[in-house]
Amino acid sequence: MDQSSTEAVTVYSDYVCPFCYLGRESLSRYQEARDKPLKIDWHPFDLRSQKRNPDGTIDHSVDDGKDDDYYAQAKQSVRRLQEKYDVEMIHEIATDVDSLPAQIASYYVKEHYPYETWLSFDVAVFDALWQEGSDIGDEGLLVALAEEVDIDGDEIRSAFSDETLRREVREKFSEAHQSGVTGVPTFAYDGYGARGAVPPKQLERLIEGV
Repeated sequence: MDQSSTEAVTVYSDYVCPFCYLGRESLSRYQEARDKPLKIDWHPFDLRSQKRNPDGTIDHSVDDGKDDDYYAQAKQSVRRLQEKYDVEMIHEIATDVDSLPAQIASYYVKEHYPYETWLSFDVAVFDALWQEGSDIGDEGLLVALAEEVDIDGDEIRSAFSDETLRREVREKFSEAHQSGVTGVPTFAYDGYGARGAVPPKQLERLIEGV
């Protein structure tokens, strides 16, 4: 496949968002039904931005406006979408997991490896959290996931301490907000967008205009 000529849809997402996982399932179904290939132009988004300290750690004491009622409704929505898409998930939310290490690793792979390699790593990270219940904030786990898809583990270890790379990821977070993205997943194509784990037909309308 000639990736340079393949259409792409921009996907703003955060690995700890259950709706991003479910939205990717919807996108996969749409991709499978297309006559032409469609690649993902992943753009990282930080759901923990309001709680994040300058050093990158999370301050869980910060009030981000998400109370018990919010999470109860979110869980209900996740269960409804699980049933709709026939997707099993080991849990419904992941409030205690920090996705920043995973996003740094994924961004590094996206910038330095072929698209298919990045996609394999991206899927592995999502599955580790939502299918296996693993902590994707664990750097050792991310190195292992990378090595399983033929990515140099030492490169990923180095990426975690690369301040330039961290700054680039933070800039990507800021770019998302500057683009008007306020929640994830957000799918963007040709100046139009769709937010949430929308069904394949809605993605088809977004990208094909039908």
